[in-house]
Amino acid sequence: MKNKKLYLMFIIMLLGALVLVACGGSETEDPTPEPQATEAPADEPTEEPAEEASEPAETTATLRVWADENRIPVLESLKDQVAETIGVELILEQVALGDMAEQVRIAIPAGEGPDIFIAPHDQIGSYIEGGLISPIDLGAKADGFVPSALTAFTYNSELYGMPYATENVAFFRNADLVPEPAETWDDVQAACAGLIDEGTVEFCTVFANTNYHIYGVHTSFGGYIFGQDADGNYLPSDVGLDSEGFIASGQFIQDWVDAGFIPATADGQTADALFMEGNLPFVLNGPWALNDYRGSGVNYVVDPIPAGTAGPGAPFLGVQGFVINGLSENQLLAQAFLTELVASDEIMQAFQDQDPRIPAWTATLDAMDDEDLAGFGVITPYASPMPNIPAMGAVWGSWGDAVQLIMNGEATPEDALTNAATQIREAIGVEATACCMAMTAECLACAEGIEIESFCEENPDVAGCEEYVTTEPVETTATLRVWADENRIPVL
Repeated sequence: MKNKKLYLMFIIMLLGALVLVACGGSETEDPTPEPQATEAPADEPTEEPAEEASEPAETTATLRVWADENRIPVLESLKDQVAETIGVELILEQVALGDMAEQVRIAIPAGEGPDIFIAPHDQIGSYIEGGLISPIDLGAKADGFVPSALTAFTYNSELYGMPYATENVAFFRNADLVPEPAETWDDVQAACAGLIDEGTVEFCTVFANTNYHIYGVHTSFGGYIFGQDADGNYLPSDVGLDSEGFIASGQFIQDWVDAGFIPATADGQTADALFMEGNLPFVLNGPWALNDYRGSGVNYVVDPIPAGTAGPGAPFLGVQGFVINGLSENQLLAQAFLTELVASDEIMQAFQDQDPRIPAWTATLDAMDDEDLAGFGVITPYASPMPNIPAMGAVWGSWGDAVQLIMNGEATPEDALTNAATQIREAIGVEATACCMAMTAECLACAEGIEIESFCEENPDVAGCEEYVTTEPVETTATLRVWADENRIPVL
């Protein structure tokens, strides 16, 4: 590990030094001789000197990056700099983000993948389990990122990505129908009651059948998907759909359906259409809806999700970033490229100009002048990173079914959500029993939802792992003999 850090430091120093050489000229000039008297030249026509064609920089290595159509144009601006300063050819290949997972899972094991590629944070758990990506050390540059964006790319207390953009849901408000923001769900209900009674609108909002959008409703009452340890790692053993807070949010949803504030069934397209037509006071949606809403002419404001009994709603946080191929031979070079060239005000602002989003780079976020995106950015620091563990894949179906049963009145919130939690535990192989709280291998393995053998393989020094760890003698090929006294020998 020490050698790796020293080598990385060397690469970073080399990058910095060569950039200075490339950008700065010589401070001294060769002395020029005094001009000698010459005869007047004959008036002969002279030809304009031909411009010398610049020779392409000679490169001795390559760095391959897969990115989408919005990141590639910005990275193109770094190709010449990388070639001229460190002699590395930057190979950029465009791959749609939606196709990335399938392609890297095929290419990387075959030794044909990129050194760097982009990924949404919630996919890193499966990438890590497959050995497809490696940890990244941002060093001092970590201070330049929104902390919640770094948390999203953290898995088992290690950082696996360098974020560039975030996204989260907010509460859009029709400012013509509701001039003042609603800070709590009670405020929302009060604002809507009059509009519904006078026939201005039929419903207050729509909880579309995409449970992603309504996660902030659940959290405002204390609901959660998976518990977390002290370091923020998600615990698949702690499934929260049958927690008191989640059930309370289910009861809130059912009460609102019964009171006529929301319809029992509706999809996202219906919600968007009603809002853009001015027939819905509020809607939960993300920044991807901005172009349509702006084009519709509806007078809207982007507000935080209202507070319930547990405080303001914390929606899911989605983060996109760069990750490093876990099988690449250029991992240190890839890391230096990201931290020293991409993690800069200039490049991060260029990403934002190319594809406006909620920036993960603090300086870009602070400089953002888009009022709508700034509204989303207010929520980003306390948004909840979508769980990046593979067990999340077992949650969506059971969760969505439970919410629909609640809204249709086919099951009580407690029954629907308890059944959903049971299905999820069975799907991921977690017993519904509580884990012990001691700092032993058995308790910690339970808390992480993994077998004790696997836990001890990664944490051999934890108490209780002795019987699960076999220490192989280290093979040696040479000897080094030292003579010392009785005080030095014990230390050596």
